[in-house]
Amino acid sequence: MLVLLTEIATNMIKPFLLGVSYISSNISFPQPLTPEEEEMYLERFEVGDEEARNILVERNLRLVAHIAKKYGNIGCDTDDLISIGTIGLIKGITTFNRNKGTRLATYAARCIENEILMTIRANKKVKTEVSLQDPIGVDREGNEISLIDILGTEPDEVLNEVELKIQIKKLYKKMASVLKKRELMVLELRYGICNGGSKTQREIAKMLGISRSYVSRIEKRAIKKLYKAFDHN
Repeated sequence: MLVLLTEIATNMIKPFLLGVSYISSNISFPQPLTPEEEEMYLERFEVGDEEARNILVERNLRLVAHIAKKYGNIGCDTDDLISIGTIGLIKGITTFNRNKGTRLATYAARCIENEILMTIRANKKVKTEVSLQDPIGVDREGNEISLIDILGTEPDEVLNEVELKIQIKKLYKKMASVLKKRELMVLELRYGICNGGSKTQREIAKMLGISRSYVSRIEKRAIKKLYKAFDHN
C-alpha cells in the first residue's frame, strides 16, 4: 500500500517539482479550491470518483509545500520532503470524514506533518543506530574485528582465541576510560567480560533494581560510546 501511495505521490507532483521553484521563483503550485469547489470534489470522491481525489491532492500541494518548507533547514532535500508530505496529503484526503466537522486543510495538515516527521525520525534512527558488525580495528593478520567479535555471543569461544583475549584487554581499558560506572557494569554483566558469565537484560535489571528497558538503553548507549571511541582512534 505504501509503495502504491509513493508512486501516486511521485507521479502527481512531477509536473510541479522544478527544483525549489515554489520558493525561489514566480512558479507556484495550483491555487487552493474554494470552499464550494472543495465540497463538490469531496462529495464526488466519496462516491468513488478517483479524478476528484486527484484534483483535491493537486489543489492542496501548496499546503504540502508550506509545511515542507518548515523542515527545509534540517538537511533534507526539499523535493523529498514534498514527496513525503504528498503521501501524507493523500492519506489525509483518503481518510477525511466531513461529518466530524473538521476542515480538510486542518486535517490534511496534520497528516502531512505526521508523515514528514515519521520519515525524519526513521532516518535519524537509522543514522544513529550502532551496528555491532561495523569494524573497529584489525587483528595481527590484518583481518577486520568488530565489536561483536570482541564482546562475543559465546564467551567460551572468545576466551579460546588468544588474539581476542588481547583485544578484550584493550576493550576493557577503553571501557574504563569512556564509560560511566553503571554503563561499564551493564556491559561487564551482559557480555561476561570479567568472569565469562553473561547475563540477560532481565537478570541485570533485577540485580540493579531497574527496568529491563532501562538496561537495554544503558547497553545501547554504552556500545555507541565504545564504537565512537574506537572509530576516533
